[in-house]
Amino acid sequence: MLKPKLLVVELWGLGDLAIASPFLRTAGEKYAVTLLAKPFAQDLQPRFWPGVEVVPFLAPWTAFRNKYRLNSWPWRQLFRLRKQLASERFEVGLSARWDPRDHVLLKMFGPKKRFGFSRFKSQLFLTHPITRPMPEAHRYEYWRVLGQELGLDLPLRDRVPMALASRNRVILVHTGAGQAVRVWSLEGYRNLVRRLRESNYAVQVTCDLSQREWWIKQGEKEVATPETVTELLQLTDQSGLFIGNDSGPGHIAAFCGLPTFTIFGPQLPEWFAPLHPQAEWLEGKACPYKPCFDYCRFPVPRCMENISETEVWSNVEKFVHRHLPK
Repeated sequence: MLKPKLLVVELWGLGDLAIASPFLRTAGEKYAVTLLAKPFAQDLQPRFWPGVEVVPFLAPWTAFRNKYRLNSWPWRQLFRLRKQLASERFEVGLSARWDPRDHVLLKMFGPKKRFGFSRFKSQLFLTHPITRPMPEAHRYEYWRVLGQELGLDLPLRDRVPMALASRNRVILVHTGAGQAVRVWSLEGYRNLVRRLRESNYAVQVTCDLSQREWWIKQGEKEVATPETVTELLQLTDQSGLFIGNDSGPGHIAAFCGLPTFTIFGPQLPEWFAPLHPQAEWLEGKACPYKPCFDYCRFPVPRCMENISETEVWSNVEKFVHRHLPK
């Protein structure tokens, strides 16, 4: 018997896709799932949701700046995409974001039933508008609510099954993030790595391409700079713990089974903490505009700048000792 077709729209970051993974896996048991997502979803698909078909699309409104320069939008690609997905005749389409742009896309692609969390009257484009979870709810809860609407039994956040943790004792320290306001001090990370090595722990420093030269100048000759998600997964598989900023690599590490320690800045841990049951974090300092969703009003992000090295080391030392006892 053929499974009904389900279209899932998740057009944002790497961490967002990791958080969506339990839903995608569970939905694949009942539906033939197509995921519309950024191209890096194709690297995640074989490992995390092997039965899901990925349609890559880089939505212009997901850019951090200049997202509404309409004359630069890929209109031909959008029209081809509309034709391609409309021809699939999906039974169900959904988005876990309260984003009218997603809801317009769902309407364009024509699923018979369209589920989503309405905003700014976007229920006009949905056949099944859903009440949003409580404001303090984790992003995963939106997927769990959608699952309930579709008759899917998704576990509670602290019971999401993860891959078995690697026995490797290497600590993967990733100093990058999608936006600069989420990056804790590189000097702080350098001193953190030094203290870990002085405590006889093996550390693999990993960073964004823009940070690579800085690390090399500090003498970190083996710094890794993964250019694809596949390369990031390879580094994760060689590690036993993850330490880093609020970023996609941390969410991927968690779903690969690594306990994670996250240094948060402008975002809230209760919304975006990695799903691993042993995930720990240090919350960013108070700010009257927090959460600012990465659009900081100050020359430097106070929520990150005011986190001291002493505070980070005190928490990381305990975290590492718990998971890598000597």
